[in-house]
Amino acid sequence: MSDAHSLTTAVNQAIESALEDHRIVGTVVMVAKGDEVIYRRAAGLQDRENAINMQQDAIFRLSSITKPLVSVAAMRLVERGLIGLEQPVTQWLHDFRPKLRDGSEPVILIHHLLAHMSGLSYGFLEPEESEYHLFNVSDGLDQPGLELRENLQRLAKAPLLFNPGSAWKYSLATDVLGAVLEAATGLSLAQIIRQEITEPLALRDSDFAVSDPSRLAVPYANAEPRPLRMTHETALPLWGGKVKFHPDRILHPGSYPSGGCGMAGTAEDILRFLMHIKPSGSALIRPETLEIMMKDHASPEAQALGPGWGFGYGWAVLSDPEMAASPQAKGTLQWGGVYGHSWFVDTENDLRVVILTNTAFEGMCGQLVNDIRDAVYGSLS
Repeated sequence: MSDAHSLTTAVNQAIESALEDHRIVGTVVMVAKGDEVIYRRAAGLQDRENAINMQQDAIFRLSSITKPLVSVAAMRLVERGLIGLEQPVTQWLHDFRPKLRDGSEPVILIHHLLAHMSGLSYGFLEPEESEYHLFNVSDGLDQPGLELRENLQRLAKAPLLFNPGSAWKYSLATDVLGAVLEAATGLSLAQIIRQEITEPLALRDSDFAVSDPSRLAVPYANAEPRPLRMTHETALPLWGGKVKFHPDRILHPGSYPSGGCGMAGTAEDILRFLMHIKPSGSALIRPETLEIMMKDHASPEAQALGPGWGFGYGWAVLSDPEMAASPQAKGTLQWGGVYGHSWFVDTENDLRVVILTNTAFEGMCGQLVNDIRDAVYGSLS
């Protein structure tokens, strides 16, 4: 049996199992080895209630898959000297001055935002009585029509969890980074992403708005006996907190462009972007820049995706495959999105995998993700 045939059979089996078990409603999965796409499939339903099959060009709410695109755009501005990693955020956002609990005001650098070492957090990671909830800070997935300036004012009132640079915490840092990029260029974040990422790479459907709403996949939430269609009141428990969703946020023109989770896009667009993430460099980014982004700035103690995983700029970095119990090579990059997505880039094996689903959280951190990973490595070993 050829590697390609073996891979197709194994990945199909992982997808069919997830569909039969009602762990997902629909998905688009793509795998590339080198410059060649060796697997692509749309499976399940894009809209269950209207019996619409999943299409390969389905548009998904990308949630945190937005982060790597915004982080790479930021580093392109660093390459051109428009911003600097050691610059304080206040150089660009004069009023963004969150304090520690003792009232002192530490310096947050652009590096801290990219590496998620700023001392900021996400509302869904904080207890109900925290200032994040008291001040109604949006995580970038809800409150359609909310302006970025207003959300940053709310965020700046919440105390920092630690001195910037001293620890790692997943956070709204990429939303703050988006505001820095806007201030540095005089453009909106949507314009910046078009200029730096989507237009150069011809990513036709990736934006902070939806190019064709008829292709937008309906989002679902895992439940028994089968996933439930999301509403504007959906709040799902994750990592001790609750993620608040408002699926129509992406359709509201007044919603601020969340650098952390505000974009929509297709599997094909994301794979094309990831195919430019290679240590030898590409038209997108220089090798020395990518080296900084692929470095584990947080150390494996961060456990960004569990044991063995540290964090670079905009993605997790596999520091210890054995500790992570993963067949992926050391240095593999991986991240996902709460609407039900995951991707990884194993540069040592020249492998790229994109899994976009319409089901939270199975497509991000459920069995499907590891089943597809293991199917890919099992068939290519």
